[in-house]
Amino acid sequence: MKTKILIVDDEENIRNILKNMLTDEGYNVQIAEDGVKALHIIGRLMPDIVLLDKNMPGCDGMQTLQKIKTSHPHITVIMITAYGAVSSAVEAIKNGAYDYIEKPFDNEKLLLLIKRAIEHSRLSFEVFNLRKTVNERYSFDSIIGTSTRLKQVLEKVKCVSETDATVLITGESGTGKELIAQAIHFNSQRKNKPIISVNCGAIPMQLIESELFGYEKGAFTDAKEMQIGKFEQANEGTLFLDEIGELPLDAQVKLLRVLEERKINRIGGKKSITLNIRLISATNSNLEEKVKNGSFRLDLYYRLNIFTILLPSLRERKEDILLLTEHFIRKYNQKLNVNVSGCSKETMEMLINYHWPGNIRDLENAIQSAMILAKLGNILPAHLPIRLHYPDIFEKIPPPHQIVENINTINSIVEKEAIINALKQCKFNRTNASKMLSISRKTLFNKMKKYGLLE
Repeated sequence: MKTKILIVDDEENIRNILKNMLTDEGYNVQIAEDGVKALHIIGRLMPDIVLLDKNMPGCDGMQTLQKIKTSHPHITVIMITAYGAVSSAVEAIKNGAYDYIEKPFDNEKLLLLIKRAIEHSRLSFEVFNLRKTVNERYSFDSIIGTSTRLKQVLEKVKCVSETDATVLITGESGTGKELIAQAIHFNSQRKNKPIISVNCGAIPMQLIESELFGYEKGAFTDAKEMQIGKFEQANEGTLFLDEIGELPLDAQVKLLRVLEERKINRIGGKKSITLNIRLISATNSNLEEKVKNGSFRLDLYYRLNIFTILLPSLRERKEDILLLTEHFIRKYNQKLNVNVSGCSKETMEMLINYHWPGNIRDLENAIQSAMILAKLGNILPAHLPIRLHYPDIFEKIPPPHQIVENINTINSIVEKEAIINALKQCKFNRTNASKMLSISRKTLFNKMKKYGLLE
């Protein structure tokens, strides 16, 4: 696609010269004689580059520049200024212009400047779209659900996002603790700075200190070069410590010291590094119980527990299951290249009545799995994972003498479901279904008889 350039100048001769030159270079060129017409064209054309004369009657170049950057911040503007008007050029750059060129301009210099501006425009547009995507993804409206429990959580999230307070997010696994942490960050004053996530339960004990605080070259045998730790990476932004309850006691001591002093030392380093971070931590553990049994420090708990957000389990917000299901269907239709339209009434009843031990993550996995089988139309109960049909078998730990019996039961359930799905896909043609299952037609008949599937 051709790069679109808008030339804005009140001198007709200048407009025509620039238009002919840039058209010969293969650009899609439009012209405007004043700022008002330029803004109208921008709203319709959305150019990549604007060549904007500073001195024009009515809405001059500087006013037009301000309006362009307010409405379309990703558009790259090059100011055309009078010879020697350096102060005006500097003011234009402060107001958002990419660069400037003086009249009378050198054609080769202008073409080179435009090529650099095009690359800048491409990068600016990518950054603009990325920020837009991030803002949409982590806006409060993007957190799906209308239940009273979720609304109460979002009210707390909105309040704390406006502050720099330390936050502790609690709740069962799969309830969306990291999503809430990201929403707090991207709706705070630190949103243009990094958010660094650390899963405290996934770092080997001997590597926790170097992972969090970094190390200097030569600090230990394998330290071939200096390494910046997660705290330093998050400076000016947010550090999210997930599974904080899994942090070993010696690492808890070091974390407490950092929170008190707001300084770190890399391993092997002598210089203290001052930190300006916001700390958000999360856990699915009961930290108060851990404090009682001595596996978590009371003083650290008080430091982390300044503002607490408790996320409800999915079974406490069952009215949100329909909305979440619709969201996952839209998401995975594109990813899986299928065309599932929704769920049957019976399927929705099963989804709502299931207790979802893995919460939202568990629901998402179940919907994704069902869509692979359904491919198009509605998700039927037969498409859902077997654990939803037989929760007592799959989610209760049986005594040892029942394990073999339960395995045989599960194998039978899996086999029966496979036969049902094959028959449905083959429109109950037994010959085709037996081929799909790689068994003989006689074996299929016997198994259908065993499971009560014969008409």
